[in-house]
Amino acid sequence: MITDLALALFAAVAVATLAVVALRDQRRLAVQRRGLLDAAADILDSSRIRLSRDGFPMLDGNLSDGRRLRLELIADTLVCRRLPQLWLKLTLTEHSPQNRPSIGALSRPTGAEFYSLVHDLPEWGPPPQSETSILMRSDGTATAAEIDRSGSIFSALFRNPAVKEAVITARGVRLIRQAAEGDRGAHLLLRQVRFPLEQIPADLIRTAIAEARLLSEALPNRDVTTTEMNRSERMGA
Repeated sequence: MITDLALALFAAVAVATLAVVALRDQRRLAVQRRGLLDAAADILDSSRIRLSRDGFPMLDGNLSDGRRLRLELIADTLVCRRLPQLWLKLTLTEHSPQNRPSIGALSRPTGAEFYSLVHDLPEWGPPPQSETSILMRSDGTATAAEIDRSGSIFSALFRNPAVKEAVITARGVRLIRQAAEGDRGAHLLLRQVRFPLEQIPADLIRTAIAEARLLSEALPNRDVTTTEMNRSERMGA
């Protein structure tokens, strides 16, 4: 009787201790996440950081030319046979909508990329030359020249294995690249998603911004004549 009571008391204390430790770790992790984009705040003009629902920061700011840039962090635990990934997502908005197609490429596609814009584009395209598998799609309005030109840019970007997705649209461009990989011990033993970094390095952010600028300049604004010719071709004229 006394032994059973002692065991029950010991189990209760152990559970309470684990709960306190877990709560403390959760709070420490939340504090760590809030500062991940602090280095980016000094790179952009008029920057503002807020927290998303999952506790990761989101930063809005301006480039030197006045274009709006948003940086977000995506924790991806759906990767197959790999550790969790932390993706850095950049969305660069043009001053005004451009007369160009929507076209994008996704590196090493698995079908589980819930954050991908490429999966939402309706028309398959010829993948650019690359040492890794590439999924390329468009909205169906791109000319052969535009496909070739954007494919060359995608190939150049994907030479860096950290780049995951690149998309061009009329309103702007989207770039997703790896920021960090999950801690192996925390993931394998405790199934926790922890990323071993205090801040996203400023150099990585500058590199990603340069890549987004390159993507933005990939397709020139179409003139009216080209647009009318494309429309006639699609209508079978």
